Amino acid sequence: MDPRIHSLQSHPPLTISSTKRTPAENGNASFKSVLQQELSGIKLSKHAQLRLKERNLYISEAEWVKMEERMREAKQKGVTDSLILMKDKALVVSTKNNTVITAMNKQEAQSQIFTNINGTIVMED
Repeated sequence: MDPRIHSLQSHPPLTISSTKRTPAENGNASFKSVLQQELSGIKLSKHAQLRLKERNLYISEAEWVKMEERMREAKQKGVTDSLILMKDKALVVSTKNNTVITAMNKQEAQSQIFTNINGTIVMED
């Protein structure tokens, strides 16, 4: 058999991440916010996208940058799943996967019990 055929078969299949969306798939997400998400390396789960939209929560460019930095610090300290507390919102994130899992406003978060996290990141400024 031709050896070139074997070399083609040895490559793994291409995969597409289910958490990344095109601007059209993001509904009302602006190009700027989608671009920022892609540049920051932080992904939004489908659930988080839905919660942000339902609850009219906005994450600014500065918050994305700071969140990425703080998630990287937490990951270096062994945190895999974290609660991020911001001035007006709370996010549950996977630092292991750089993914926002869910989001809620701060008032809603005050009545919640958060489980399956091993760290908290406070970003209230």
